[in-house]
Amino acid sequence: MARTAHALHILVKHRSQAEDLMAQLNKGAKFQNLAKKFSTCPSGKKGGDLGEFKKGQMVPQFDKVAFSGELITPHLVKTRFGWHIVKVLYRT
Repeated sequence: MARTAHALHILVKHRSQAEDLMAQLNKGAKFQNLAKKFSTCPSGKKGGDLGEFKKGQMVPQFDKVAFSGELITPHLVKTRFGWHIVKVLYRT
């Protein structure tokens, strides 16, 4: 079982905005560019890069996708912080 994951994410307040960004990604938009432009998380400045983190470090809803969701495919996740689009790059 994976102990660490490396992910990118975009954090926004509203589901409608998150769904719009997902649609843009599906049409070929660059994840890092959208993160820099729209993410409310400080990681947005780095293209949404959260780096590598351990299981249990993130809120449960985020953790679940980070450690069991499909790699590279963007996932929509709701947490107490808002709506995340999570792209898991790899797990170790």
